[in-house]
Amino acid sequence: MKKNFVLDTNVLLHDAQAITGFADNNVCIPIYVIEEIDQFKKDLSELGRNAREVSRTLDRFRSLGNLANGVDIPTGGTLRVVMTSRRLPPEMSLSHQVDSSIMAVALDLKEREPNTPVIFVTKDTNLRIRADAIGITAVDYDKGGITLQELYPGATELLVSTEQVDAIFSDTPVKLLDVDALRGHSQEFFPNEYILLRDSGRPTRTALGRICGEKTKIEPIKSFRDPIWGIKPRNKEQHYALDALLRDEIQLVTLTGKAGTGKTLLALAAGLHKATDETQFRRVLVSRPIFPLGRDIGYLPGSVEDKLKPWMQPIHDNVEFLLSLAGNGKRQPKSYKHLHEAGLLEVEPLTYIRGRSIPQQYMIVDEAQNLTPHEVKTILTRAGENTKMVFTGDPYQIDHPYVDSINNGLTYLAQRFKSEKIAAHVNLAKGERSPLAELAANLL
Repeated sequence: MKKNFVLDTNVLLHDAQAITGFADNNVCIPIYVIEEIDQFKKDLSELGRNAREVSRTLDRFRSLGNLANGVDIPTGGTLRVVMTSRRLPPEMSLSHQVDSSIMAVALDLKEREPNTPVIFVTKDTNLRIRADAIGITAVDYDKGGITLQELYPGATELLVSTEQVDAIFSDTPVKLLDVDALRGHSQEFFPNEYILLRDSGRPTRTALGRICGEKTKIEPIKSFRDPIWGIKPRNKEQHYALDALLRDEIQLVTLTGKAGTGKTLLALAAGLHKATDETQFRRVLVSRPIFPLGRDIGYLPGSVEDKLKPWMQPIHDNVEFLLSLAGNGKRQPKSYKHLHEAGLLEVEPLTYIRGRSIPQQYMIVDEAQNLTPHEVKTILTRAGENTKMVFTGDPYQIDHPYVDSINNGLTYLAQRFKSEKIAAHVNLAKGERSPLAELAANLL
């Protein structure tokens, strides 16, 4: 049975292609949504871009017929722009007149077309509660249809023979077809997926490996006997992360994990090592989302660097910490300032990245969970020849009003690139900042 999906404004501002995201069902857009979309069309942010795209899409469908009567869309359903003179009870319209008008459209459709289920789609939690109170079925807009626990973790565990563990310890790859645990095994593996190989004869004995890009064998990973800018991995996930961050054949790395797991510190240590010790890259470029792409930095006094300093202070702190661990040695830079003046480390806003080309650089995008999928695409398409991109963030700490733990740019990126041999993903689980920080992340 076909359904009538009534879309809220925030759904279209979140995903401009949402109109074609409901299979062969009917998509209904209240006229009040069009009015709200119109208020965003001149905005220079991601919301403005989506508003303009929605308007263009609706105008294309308008050329196919009358939107009030409904026009066919490529998915097999119909698209309608709907309005009603009905009003909700006054107590539900005191401070939410537009929201109430949108829900009134859904309620009116439910009564006028009783044989067609009506589903109100909104990303506003409180609006879903209000809709439920007046008898309207309301759901969140979840394009992927998965939970955070179902996202690609980037690593797994296998029970193998003693000989196969010995082979990994002796730096000898193990063919996937030779792994006993895989006989009749239905598990799917991905390029650059990390593996904990557990000895079936002695379960406490383990080795770490990585699925090669062609998915034909399990290769040993780096041992890290020597620290990388004073950093040695403290757990298996950090070991996986450093291996991915330092491999030249892996051009895209996504790191997720709660606060204190070492995402940013590991990325900076690896980037500085590749740029200064191995001279593989011209510099390390670090950025964090501060404002939506396209927005100005603001009217604060000072230069761009002065305005960015409060936002980038965590990066400065991590660099100073790495410099204190690494010691002087053969490295000339003694501080963040020296690294910056030598052109080896640059901190820039994402605001002005559109239209740029970034060649031969190790680029780290921190707090990437606050980016939308489109913003991530904008950043990735800036990558020039021999550039490596690293995205780090915690999907549970979302500040952006129109993304959540599933549909943010970071998790979207990890999911879409999991089958690509130039990409790797690692989820860091254990906090290593301090016992206090670990307890705070787990208990609060």
